[in-house]
Amino acid sequence: MVEKVIQLKCKCNEYPWGRIGRESLAATLCEKTPGTDFKLDEKTPYAEMWMGTYPELPSYVLSTGEDLQDVLDRHPDELIGKTVAQKFNHTKLPYLPKVLSIAKALPLQLHPNKDLASELHAKKPDQFTDPNHKPEIALALGDFEAFCGFKPLKHIQRLMELPPLQAFMPRVKKPDFDDQTLKHVVKAMLEASDDAVRKTNDALMDLPKEQFGEDTYIPEMIPRLSKQYDKSDNGTLVALVTMNYLQLKKGDSIYIPADGIHAYLSGDIIECMARSNNVLNTGFCPRADRDSVDMFTSCLTFTPHDAKECMLPSESFKKSKNGKSKLYAPPLSEFNMYATSLADGESDTIGKIDGPSVMIVTEGEGTLTADGKEYKLSAGYIFLIGQGTEIELKASKALEAFTAFAE
Repeated sequence: MVEKVIQLKCKCNEYPWGRIGRESLAATLCEKTPGTDFKLDEKTPYAEMWMGTYPELPSYVLSTGEDLQDVLDRHPDELIGKTVAQKFNHTKLPYLPKVLSIAKALPLQLHPNKDLASELHAKKPDQFTDPNHKPEIALALGDFEAFCGFKPLKHIQRLMELPPLQAFMPRVKKPDFDDQTLKHVVKAMLEASDDAVRKTNDALMDLPKEQFGEDTYIPEMIPRLSKQYDKSDNGTLVALVTMNYLQLKKGDSIYIPADGIHAYLSGDIIECMARSNNVLNTGFCPRADRDSVDMFTSCLTFTPHDAKECMLPSESFKKSKNGKSKLYAPPLSEFNMYATSLADGESDTIGKIDGPSVMIVTEGEGTLTADGKEYKLSAGYIFLIGQGTEIELKASKALEAFTAFAE
């Protein structure tokens, strides 16, 4: 027999865009796991804490130090369940939840779809470490900024009429500014020389603000992004001119489809994605780290075309008996997520889920009761909950928890 609730310890990776030391929520939550061997260094940028069984940064059973995947392999029926094992044809977690702490823009990126991911994995397994796609959601834990998807075409067309941007338009202009025109613009911006990008940014900053219409943030953000990377970074033009700039509040969420262009800019988020780590980068990173512009633009899908389409509103969660948990359900099969928010003394019961769940507590204290056993909850506590397990969450001190699940 295996316990249906397993407390985990996780690790943080260190990317230059992460927040430094204790400014990183990812690192402080990681450090708060009781009995962890994670040591926080005040000078290191901590970017992401991963929770799951992806081999690059796996989670471990807190009490034994075992790799979580080894336990799932031994007890697939009790923990993963037949439904999920048959659906995905394996006994791994089909999703990868993370806590991200973002100090500056992540690379301008997209995640290849399943067909391309399989092809890239076969050709370059060191760089593309699995054959899967990676649609994802990002749920804001506070103020969060992101570039996500493309602006409406008419909106981009208006901006492209500004004199400094004319050089990126096709020589032969079509009557309609369509997705093919946008593809040309994005490719031209990504291929532009350092000098051309620098001059364009300078020229945009010299224009009167009113020429940008509703996008007056463009000239204001050029210095901020240039300071993070460089005024010659191609990502600045693509993100500011063609992409939706989103300012999210706590509890807001966005959905990024496979092949959807995005670049997170600042804030702390819970991110969850299909089980993959494949990415193509073309901006907000050194030229040497960039993938082929041709490959990147050939993969691009041109949805969404509006900031509203990027948003993933929460729904009521049928399995939440007291209505204290909200559901975030992206249009994909690999996972959903629910967020539980309890004031002092409140509780919620979550009905049985026909697959595995991974829960992280980000704030507060309380208890989790399952199968007649009680487990302490506190910020930084992370649990795998096996399939078919009803749980009760009780807060002694206002509690926030986020749970990814598949069924």
